[in-house]
Amino acid sequence: MKKSVVLAFSGGLDTSYCAKYLSENLAYDVHAVTVNTGGFSKDEEQELKLKAEKLGVSSYTFIDAVQSYYNECVKYLIFGNVLKNNTYPLSVSAERTVQAQNIAKFAQKIGAAAIAHGSTGAGNDQVRFDLIFQVMCSNIEILTPIRDMSLSREEEILFLKNHGYEMDFEKAQYSINKGLWGTSVGGKETLTSKNNLPEEAFPSQVEKTEPSELEIEFKNGEIIGVNGEQFSHPVLAIQKIEELAKVYGIGRDIHVGDTIVGIKGRVGFEAAAATVIIKAHHLLEKHTLSKYQQTIKSQLADWYGNWLHEALFLDPVMRNIEVFFTDSQKSVNGKVLITLHPYRFVLNGIESENDLMSAEFGSYGEANLAWTGEDVKGFTKVLSNSLSIYHQINKSS
Repeated sequence: MKKSVVLAFSGGLDTSYCAKYLSENLAYDVHAVTVNTGGFSKDEEQELKLKAEKLGVSSYTFIDAVQSYYNECVKYLIFGNVLKNNTYPLSVSAERTVQAQNIAKFAQKIGAAAIAHGSTGAGNDQVRFDLIFQVMCSNIEILTPIRDMSLSREEEILFLKNHGYEMDFEKAQYSINKGLWGTSVGGKETLTSKNNLPEEAFPSQVEKTEPSELEIEFKNGEIIGVNGEQFSHPVLAIQKIEELAKVYGIGRDIHVGDTIVGIKGRVGFEAAAATVIIKAHHLLEKHTLSKYQQTIKSQLADWYGNWLHEALFLDPVMRNIEVFFTDSQKSVNGKVLITLHPYRFVLNGIESENDLMSAEFGSYGEANLAWTGEDVKGFTKVLSNSLSIYHQINKSS
């Protein structure tokens, strides 16, 4: 009997090559699996199935992991207001982690002898896939033909043509990776340190120029409503916000960061929903969380985002941080009022029963109901005491 291999299949050139090479040259039964984290429509799902069948795979499976992607990862990126280097909502790194886990579970389920992915030796994804596979199914061999043979694009195309597989081999000018939490955009400009992506590089174009109002309602930190419409799952609300905001060109930027493999890299992205939601959620937290909740949470969010990016999602410390994040959201309830404009948005304010800026306790700079001026004099004297001692003793320096 032939040995079986599970292939993480995107339908692109690299994974198409892997499907053919693993079956024709290495004599594996290839079980191609696509894990949807929000990037594929129903039509695209069918196209992927037809591609896989044309490549002669033994089976093709499409796993819809959008809701589990939210439940296991995206939810905590919102709770933590996570932006890598204060810029990037970690769209791709979050997706790869969930995709790799689903591929590993499928390989275990069918008792596969090997598991394969089409990553090259140049980027972060090879580490993310390898690490998840090594942890979750350490007894299964990992095959990476593109990386191991350092194949060029031309070599892959020639191999496929020689094996009777025809596809549109013309390389797109820009590399696009779409998911629930954003779309990455790579091109010749991102290979430089100075050039910005042109307007046409982004999948979503500006279609609306007149401002419009957006209202996002949160309960325990999760989105339950958009513009008065209630949703059965936050994924549906995220998709609605994306639909409303992307037509303004909101959420575009270029992220510059350190890759797992030790070099600097640039990637363009558009993430209309992620950008608006994180900023709206953060504003609501500033009204509803204590000073020290915010302080500790922002520090943990940096670690959470960094470790997610670095392929360490399975470390138990991530579950520990998620418990803290979840507990911190008990009072993050209310509505955030936003105005959408071309390429930007304005956070107008919030409405919340948990608003700690309640007028019941006074108005900043105007009046207070909890202390007198004399109380403040005494408080300031005590607060300044340690500083005063230090500067008196060290006045000569």
